[in-house]
Amino acid sequence: MSDPATEPGTETSPPRGAAVLEQMGGISGLIYSSLPVLVFVPVSSAFGLMPAIGAALAVATVVLAWRLLRRESVQPAVSGFIGVGVSALIAYLVGASKGYFLLGIWTSLFWAVVFAVSVVIRRPLVGYIWGWVSTHDRRWRGIRRAVRAFDAATLVWVAVFTSRFVVQHHLYDADQTGWLGVARIAMGWPLTAVAALVTYLAIRAAQRALHEHDAAETTEASEASEISEASEAAASETDDSAQKPN
Repeated sequence: MSDPATEPGTETSPPRGAAVLEQMGGISGLIYSSLPVLVFVPVSSAFGLMPAIGAALAVATVVLAWRLLRRESVQPAVSGFIGVGVSALIAYLVGASKGYFLLGIWTSLFWAVVFAVSVVIRRPLVGYIWGWVSTHDRRWRGIRRAVRAFDAATLVWVAVFTSRFVVQHHLYDADQTGWLGVARIAMGWPLTAVAALVTYLAIRAAQRALHEHDAAETTEASEASEISEASEAAASETDDSAQKPN
């Protein structure tokens, strides 16, 4: 079975696939991103907003230092730290612990809209991401089955981002900071894992469609070549017969 990031019969491109995984932070990144929230909510309930902000920033700093010491990818480590910092700043400006979750809430809405629009205009974002991973392969755009597969995967991500926004925005309006923390974690990596599985299956379906399309084109080209050769042979025999003396 070939790698989802490559076409059957072609070489895998480990550097590009590995780079994408590193940029996403991998499984460890999902775990690390939950730690500041796990600290922020109970500290906020027990001691108030400012101690909670300090605790979240302290945990984010420890996570950043730990990842750098382990020489993991710098980009997800730094972006995670910045995300915690921005969330803490928003909470401070809002003057309420629930403000810590505003960045994630509105970011979910943003990505839900982006992914949904990509399906509406028949340019499913999952397909383009896969195309970038597989060395800018965009042949899938001309194959309806592949487009439908990427449409389905993109819509799953729309559902993930939309559900996060709807649930967490409701909890924010209801001043349920504790449940906001629970929702952030529960709707984080579990939903991401489901969407990733659907994306994997969509990529496999698109690859099969591409492979079958290429096979059909090869067969048609071969048949056309055979017909052309047969026609040329028949024409040659006709010419030879016409040139023979009676």
